[in-house]
Amino acid sequence: MTWSEADLPDLGGRTVLITGANSGLGLRSAQVLAGKGAHVFVGARSLERGRAAIASIDGAAELLELDLADLASVRKAAAEVRERTGDRLDVLMNNAGVMGTPKATTADGFELQIGTNHLGHAALTWLLMPALRGGENARVVTLSSIAHRGGGLDVDDLNFERRGYNAAAAYGQSKLANLLFAFELNRRLIAAGDPVISVAAHPGMTETDLAVNSARLRVPGPLGGVVSKVVSLGNKLITQSVERGALPQLYAATAPDVQGGEYFGPTGPGEIFGAPGRVKPRAAAVNPDLGRTLWQRTADLTGVSPDPE
Repeated sequence: MTWSEADLPDLGGRTVLITGANSGLGLRSAQVLAGKGAHVFVGARSLERGRAAIASIDGAAELLELDLADLASVRKAAAEVRERTGDRLDVLMNNAGVMGTPKATTADGFELQIGTNHLGHAALTWLLMPALRGGENARVVTLSSIAHRGGGLDVDDLNFERRGYNAAAAYGQSKLANLLFAFELNRRLIAAGDPVISVAAHPGMTETDLAVNSARLRVPGPLGGVVSKVVSLGNKLITQSVERGALPQLYAATAPDVQGGEYFGPTGPGEIFGAPGRVKPRAAAVNPDLGRTLWQRTADLTGVSPDPE
């Protein structure tokens, strides 16, 4: 496949919400989709950074305050989207994420990476299902990572309360959870006869702020600044651009041949870089038993009713 931004269809009349759209892959996706005529909600935790992102978008965009590490914020944002759109949302792009953080908890007491990357997005998706049903050929696009291949998932200890905490393992678990949720959501949408589809995507290795921010958090003080600069330089040498890295999620969100339950990423060696296309997740990610178990555990932890059930 040689698909590029130029191949996106006209998106006039379509409404999109992108989480973490104030920088990196989310911002690039917002810029491209708005440029094709979509009305884009820029989900951002920082209003200051969100406003800067809006200023860089040539098209219809509005700011949505959203902190995925705080379920009260997730509920408030979902209610605002439903009100502002009149329950008509065509694409939800679950893009935001944190990576490799020191052990920390969200506002609700969840381990930070599983809480932000999975639990917050799952709750947001469920709360927005009425608006997605009101959209036209609506899609939920959930971002995962090649890191989903490197770790396991302990449904009974998602928050590392019994296990020793490992930042890389926690990140890999959260990215595996993203895929399990995306595929279980699609199975349930089909069973319910819903017109909405759920797909997943990953960017390969892309030059974003994730690794740099992770280094800064893990090495505090002046040394952290030095380490983050080294990581930033390394990023530039071994990763692809944000423009290239955003293509799989843009394809998943807009291409007419996308089917529910598919997974998109770079098609080069190791899925590290290359043109966007269909890629294969690890077997654990498509395990329906594990998907159902995580679905219920997610509902128990968040207190949000699953939709569809």
